[in-house]
Parts: sequence; structure tokens; C-alpha cells
Amino acid sequence: MTFLTIGHRGVMGVEPENTLRSFVRADREGLDVIELDLHLSKDGALVVMHDADVDRTTDGSGPIADRTLAELRELDAGEGERIPVFEEVLAAVKAPLQAEIKDVAAAQALAEVMHRRALVDRVEVISFHDEALAEVSKLVPGVRTALVASRYGTDVVDRAVALGAGAVVLNIRRLTLETVERAHKAGLKVVGWVVNTPDHVRLVRALGLDGATTDFPEIKRTSRFTA
Repeated sequence: MTFLTIGHRGVMGVEPENTLRSFVRADREGLDVIELDLHLSKDGALVVMHDADVDRTTDGSGPIADRTLAELRELDAGEGERIPVFEEVLAAVKAPLQAEIKDVAAAQALAEVMHRRALVDRVEVISFHDEALAEVSKLVPGVRTALVASRYGTDVVDRAVALGAGAVVLNIRRLTLETVERAHKAGLKVVGWVVNTPDHVRLVRALGLDGATTDFPEIKRTSRFTA
């Protein structure tokens, strides 16, 4: 079984998150998959940023949805980086992508790009929101999806199965062997986040997870488990 190491917003522990610089570094460091977050600008561009507003990660303030792409491009996203759009990331890296969507509108915009660029094999769509995953699954037949959860019980497995998801991406601080075993029995892969320390890596190993989302590229090397 292949264990996947997933770069969280690129490698946000060492580079500005959700920037081309971070994604290129993740690709160069050999992360198996690169995770990113998508929002829509005022004029409908699929921009890469985690928060709904620009305050935390740029030198601007206010909601993404209140700015056009051109206005968002004027902001410094860290070390001189600009906020990228999804298709720029596709061009900048070779690794498979894990795209997190926040709502149905983002699902619809992403679906359009996935059809146009034939991305079903390259992009897995993830979300905390059941309705967003349901929408993208409806719009893109064959798309791979995963349900993300931070605070959850074993019912997260039932939700993922009902959505037709292939995996659950779960906060490692709440993860139990019972949930992992139930997910595996249901045919789901289990990814833990965020895995940033040797103790986290040992926990991942003990729980028998299928992958780990990390902020740091060195976790790729330390998580190459031996039997």
C-alpha cells in the first residue's frame, strides 16, 4: 500500500502558504500530493487562499469576494508573492493536487476547469461541506472526493460513504483506532492532518493511516515507514 505525504497549502511551515513559491517548493521536495484552498473573487476567478478574507495572509484587509482578481493581485501574499489562481498552480507543478472547496459556488467553478482541462485523474476535491462535495460529484462524473473533518465522531464515515467519497481527511488530534478501522472497513482511505512532529508520525504509523498532510517537507522523509 502506498503511503501519501500531502503538502499542506504547499509547504506552509517554510514558505508563504498557498503561493506559487510554496507549491513549487513542495513539488521540488517530492511531496506526493499538494493541497490547496479555493475561493471565488468578485469577478469569479478561482483564487488560491485558505481564509474567506485576505487579512491574515496578505497586506490587505476584507473579504476575497469583495475584490476583483486584479485587485487581489495587488496584494503581497508573503515575501513578495501574489495570490495565484488555480490554473497557475496547475502549470507550475507536476504533482497531483488536492483542492479544498468551501461552498457550492466554488464547486461549480472548479468543475468547469476540471472539464476543460481533463483533470479527473490529477485533482482530488476535498471539503468540510457535504453539499459542496455532492455538487462537484454531480457536475464531474468520476471525480475523486474526500470529506474533511476537524470535530467529528465515527459518523464521519457514514457521511463520507453517503457522499460517495473515497477518503476521509481527519484532524489527527481527535483520531481514534475505532474511526480508522471503521473507515477502512467501509473502503475509505484515511488521511491525518496536520502531521508535523516525530510524535505525530509515530501516531500515524500506529493507527495505520493511508496518508498524512504536513506543513514541513522533511516529514516526507521521516514518514517512509518500515514494517
